[in-house]
Amino acid sequence: MTEKKIIEMALMNKSNILITGPPRCGKSTLIEAVIEGIEGPVTGFFTREMREGGQRVGFSINTLDGREGILAHKSMRSRYKVGRYGVNLKDIEDIAVPALIPSERKEIIVIDEIGKMECFSALFRGTLIEVLESPNRVLGSIGLRGDAFIEAIKLREDVAVVGVTIRDRGILVNQLLDTLRAFSIA
Repeated sequence: MTEKKIIEMALMNKSNILITGPPRCGKSTLIEAVIEGIEGPVTGFFTREMREGGQRVGFSINTLDGREGILAHKSMRSRYKVGRYGVNLKDIEDIAVPALIPSERKEIIVIDEIGKMECFSALFRGTLIEVLESPNRVLGSIGLRGDAFIEAIKLREDVAVVGVTIRDRGILVNQLLDTLRAFSIA
């Protein structure tokens, strides 16, 4: 069986598609390419690296409707930390979480990403579960490794977890677009 057929079978009858892979393999790039090809309504958010003087200093939250916030920063004081970064629960809950709420049934929800920083928020975790159980399609990224919550998300019956590498990113764009287009027609 070809790799393409395996992926197609994994996507069949799954309402939620989560991309995973090692850091810098192109998860966000893949999701962005798919989103550019979608003609219907989309909501959600991306996280981006924040850089100063060529050095990563944190991560921002950028919603598809143009709102921005800080996910984590090395100068942020917080009781929640990942490495040297203090996590900003306020912006997760005030910016990222509302972006997950669809305004219509056919709206695709983008979550980039479901990771340790985002999951410090109980509101994010609860909203994520509601969104995964909704009739809306979810396209997101999820950490390759994670705590029990993240691993449980990957094991859900309604979730297809698709691994990505730089090599196969181009092939996956069209497969994911076809899957999402079929959903919007149904």
